[in-house]
Amino acid sequence: MRPSVLTRAIVSATAVAGLAAGTLATAGTGFAAAPQAPQQAVSAEAFGTLATNNLGLTSDQAKGIQRWLAMDWDYEGSIDGLLGTNSWKAIQRYLAKRWDYNDSIDGIPGPNTIKALQRFLKEHSIYDGPIDGIAGPGTRAAWSNWANYIG
Repeated sequence: MRPSVLTRAIVSATAVAGLAAGTLATAGTGFAAAPQAPQQAVSAEAFGTLATNNLGLTSDQAKGIQRWLAMDWDYEGSIDGLLGTNSWKAIQRYLAKRWDYNDSIDGIPGPNTIKALQRFLKEHSIYDGPIDGIAGPGTRAAWSNWANYIG
């Protein structure tokens, strides 16, 4: 009786694994990996403050948004043209107050933030696309137009 294909595959894989293990066990120190320095963990909060998402805005346009946020929406970060966590938290505070944003104020421009931003832009006759939470070309163009308007 011939062994099944599955049985032959399992026996072959086991043999290869055994050979590899034996080869590695007898390898000299020249083949050993160099020790690496322990890596320091980075918290999500620390990473979030470094991440930026201008949604296609130029640095000058983003600075205009940041100046607008600083005047009215408790933005206390630098006017650096990089819409990072603090900028998006201020945008989310604005959207929560006026544009039906009801998610957390976390500084991450996720789908709920984008939907509220799309409602805001649509109400100002700058955006005519769907309220879908996707920052596609239409949303980005409208956001850019708004930045030009207030900048």
